[in-house]
Amino acid sequence: MKRSRLLNSELSYAISRIGHTSSITLCDAGLPIPNGVPRIDLAIENGYPSFIRTLDAMLSEMMVEEIAIAVEIHRHNPNVHQQMMECFSKHKMQIRVVEVVHEEFKRMTRESETIVRTGECTPYANVILRSGVVF
Repeated sequence: MKRSRLLNSELSYAISRIGHTSSITLCDAGLPIPNGVPRIDLAIENGYPSFIRTLDAMLSEMMVEEIAIAVEIHRHNPNVHQQMMECFSKHKMQIRVVEVVHEEFKRMTRESETIVRTGECTPYANVILRSGVVF
């Protein structure tokens, strides 16, 4: 059995496959997923698993240098935004933050290696994680 924190084999494999500047999108239950982009669907029920718990587990295995978020999160979901930023700090990651309108964010998800869907049911709980390097 795997000893590290992230137990979902499909998600762990997706993280292990990406290289520097590749991206993975982590999203809430409502974000449209573009055709052709692989999906890892973790959603079980409303709120489970949560966006923040999933992000925290992913960051235990993934180095991130840049994120993209929808600018609307500040107005419509400031609590998740704050928790997300705290999560990056907890994992000692200094990240560049790119903010775009939600429609542009949805277009950007087409470039992701995979999209990870959570059970989060709060607005704009979405982030595109651009991979960094560990050296």
